[in-house]
Amino acid sequence: QVQLVESGGGLVQAGGSLRLSCAASGRIFSRYAMGWFRQAPGKAREFVAAISWSGDNTYYADSVKGRFTISRDNAKNMVYLQMNSLKPEDTAVYYCAANPTRIPRTSVGNDYWGQGTQVTVSS
Repeated sequence: QVQLVESGGGLVQAGGSLRLSCAASGRIFSRYAMGWFRQAPGKAREFVAAISWSGDNTYYADSVKGRFTISRDNAKNMVYLQMNSLKPEDTAVYYCAANPTRIPRTSVGNDYWGQGTQVTVSS
């Protein structure tokens, strides 16, 4: 069992930055590839970014490439999402997910999810 808790969301103006954190507890964190997803009102949950078990490989949705950076600290059981140059269309609830067998680049089939943190970007 893995428990995931996101934090760091909030209200920011367009062009601003936020850093989301996801704290993991339970099983050995390094055994899980991690991902960030988001869900805006009335829309399906979508992939944002993912990172491999060791952190050597990262993946991004085209909509955030060049603006967002995913990272992890296996010693601290943490994964982060640095979000720069935020846009109103980035407004959503952001979730982290853990998957022991594959890079979580889709919202289906991930073993564990956090409760989400709200990010609101004003224009």
